[in-house]
Amino acid sequence: MEYRQLGRSGFTVPVLSLGTATFGGGTEFFKAWGSTDAAGATRLVDLCLDAGISMFDSADVYSNGLSEEVLGAAIKGRRNKVIISTKGTFRFSDRPNDVGSSRAHLTQAINGSLKRLGTDYIDLYQLHGFDAMTPQEEVLGCLDDFVRAGKIRYTGCSNFSGWHLMKSLATSEKLGLTRHVAHQAYYSLVGRSYEWELMPLGLDQGVGAVVWSPLGWGRLTGKIRRGTGLPKESRLHVTFDKAPPVPEEYLYRVMDAIDAVAKETGKSVPQIAINWLLQRPTVATVIIGARNEEQLKQNLGSVGWNLTPEQMKKLDAASEQTKTYPYWHQTGFTERNPLPV
Repeated sequence: MEYRQLGRSGFTVPVLSLGTATFGGGTEFFKAWGSTDAAGATRLVDLCLDAGISMFDSADVYSNGLSEEVLGAAIKGRRNKVIISTKGTFRFSDRPNDVGSSRAHLTQAINGSLKRLGTDYIDLYQLHGFDAMTPQEEVLGCLDDFVRAGKIRYTGCSNFSGWHLMKSLATSEKLGLTRHVAHQAYYSLVGRSYEWELMPLGLDQGVGAVVWSPLGWGRLTGKIRRGTGLPKESRLHVTFDKAPPVPEEYLYRVMDAIDAVAKETGKSVPQIAINWLLQRPTVATVIIGARNEEQLKQNLGSVGWNLTPEQMKKLDAASEQTKTYPYWHQTGFTERNPLPV
């Protein structure tokens, strides 16, 4: 398994990580993702470690903490073999201060994650969203305290806008606080807006991408094509209103290109979609999901080979999206503002 540096840090991570939103199934929303119990999770962790995947990503809100508990049980006795990534910020209960990135909530959230995971430190802790109500000095000061206490090794963010991340980085540098090295962001062959601002920012500032939903929220499984409708087992039946929007004709156009590449390579649709991501700038690791062993084994086939430059160009052309302002305007001044891809 290839390892890459995580942003501008000395820490390396495997190019594939396992997401644990499928662990627990403690709410109706997360049941649509999966309901893997501790025994099933332990088996998936075994397979991952055998394949060189040592990084596991969770969040406190995944099944109201149950995902972290299941992950904690699955890695028990082998903490030194794994990299734990988790997140906090979103509302965890109906208590007034149980939301956001205030010192009060982050302290509670981080300590809660440590307990559920059964560990005394978290390798990568990410802010799940941007809290505009809390001063960045308070947010980053709190994270820095946990880093200095040895309870967090590295920090990052998730789902930030460009200015959110830049403000965080500027505040860290101004005050000498721990700096984010990772941005967990949505990026896929049917969702490329990450490239417009967040990718150039990551290149310039040394922030690595931890990619979530590389299959476009289940759209690039190979089971959705013209005239087929959604598969019975698709989580889109339950989560469509929360999924990133993808126009149908655009999806079919991308699928046509993937199918053509699949014939050339003998690889599956998910394997091609993930391999494409692994050849994009800033990408440190791609979070794969698996409800069962078969899905995991198929996703493992995404590494150990590379799409050719011609195949990359074919997929790039099919998945090109119309940029919004100011990004479409900036394409006319690449002489001094070159595009990353």
